[in-house]
Amino acid sequence: MAANVSWSAFGKATELRQRIFFTVGLLIVYRLGTYIPIPGIDGLALRQFMEDAQSGIGGILSMFTGGALSRMGIFALGIMPYISASIVMQLLGSMWEPLKNLKKEGEQGRRKLNQYTRYGTVALATAQAYGLAVSLEAGGLASDPGMFFRIACMVTIVGGTMFLMWLGEQITARGIGNGISLIIFVGIIAEIPAAMAQFLSQGRSGAISPLVIVGIIIMVIAVLTFVVFMERSLRKIHIQYPRQQRGMKVYDGSTSHLPIKVNPAGVIPAIFASALLLLPTTISTFSGGSTSPIMSTVLAYFGPGQPLYLIFFGGMIIFFTYFYTREVAFKTEDVAENLKNQNGFVPGIRPGKKTQDYLDYVVTRILVLGSGYLALVALMPEIIRAQLSIPFYFGGTSILIIVSVGMDTIQQIQSHLVAHQYEGLIEKSQLRGKRGSNKRKGPSRR
Repeated sequence: MAANVSWSAFGKATELRQRIFFTVGLLIVYRLGTYIPIPGIDGLALRQFMEDAQSGIGGILSMFTGGALSRMGIFALGIMPYISASIVMQLLGSMWEPLKNLKKEGEQGRRKLNQYTRYGTVALATAQAYGLAVSLEAGGLASDPGMFFRIACMVTIVGGTMFLMWLGEQITARGIGNGISLIIFVGIIAEIPAAMAQFLSQGRSGAISPLVIVGIIIMVIAVLTFVVFMERSLRKIHIQYPRQQRGMKVYDGSTSHLPIKVNPAGVIPAIFASALLLLPTTISTFSGGSTSPIMSTVLAYFGPGQPLYLIFFGGMIIFFTYFYTREVAFKTEDVAENLKNQNGFVPGIRPGKKTQDYLDYVVTRILVLGSGYLALVALMPEIIRAQLSIPFYFGGTSILIIVSVGMDTIQQIQSHLVAHQYEGLIEKSQLRGKRGSNKRKGPSRR
């Protein structure tokens, strides 16, 4: 698409520029909010605490919140409660009959599902905020612990999460790109310069050899290229539409294709697996060092970088890839039913059940490659980070989010530019038509 877009038209696309400025403005508001601290936090103790917690809560959770969690800002939970509630609602909507019926009601059903998602976000954020407040007290990070501190912490954090949810919805409706994804994207990008500076300072001090630094930079570039290639990869299934007769005219049958991505589930499986596997480390981090023997055993075998951790991480990514694709991202039953209603069919395959079985067969084979690709991208940085003792969180999940969100946003910008160019061509053709009609106007009859 980029080859057909004239980027010189960007200056004339007024609406697109307004959307981009609106999006950038709200993202700046989000970044400023990550530096507003929760009331009642001992800043010096928090800084020391987070320096000792890089492997657990200071890793992926801090990455998703744009550093707000490490600074205990009002956006400490980020947008993760909303994402968790959305995913739960999508999974329930594919398995629970009342929610299935709501999805079939069109716009009204979609509004009800969005409302239920907001309620779920409030419930999840409240539970997580209470746990965070109790953990801060247990870790000695509260300057004045007590019920007042817990209530103030919960109200501040839940309010920050709901404000972020509103920001994301406003960006999606009036800006450019998906607002929720862009909030996570900006949070990851904002933490990269500090992480790179810390990484390079380790090289200057001699803790990491220059050869390792060069090798990691080359590896990051190679992984980014590989992710872009895989995210753009499609399996196209040929679709045939029969000849149609409308009135006295007969239209020849048309052909099309059904695109299936190699990774239909996106980055959701990696996020699920990361959140579940980091849960024991997170709990122990905020327990003030008092862990039970069972928790100590779990941490010994399932800590980041441990063999069992990597095995289960890869296995859970593969499991969630298959589960999320079949239940949410690409439901073969619905696709086969839609093709049947549109009189479309796969050549050589009967419509209905046979088409569904064929799509199941194709998707299963594609997901062997897609799930393996996700597991490889997510596990390789984990292995390197554990072996080389890299002092900051370096995960494949962040690379997947950066690439997928960046590609989606650029495609939306290109779509707006193409639409603007088409509108300009239509206006020019109408003006030429009017001028031509005025020139061809002959003398009036007597």
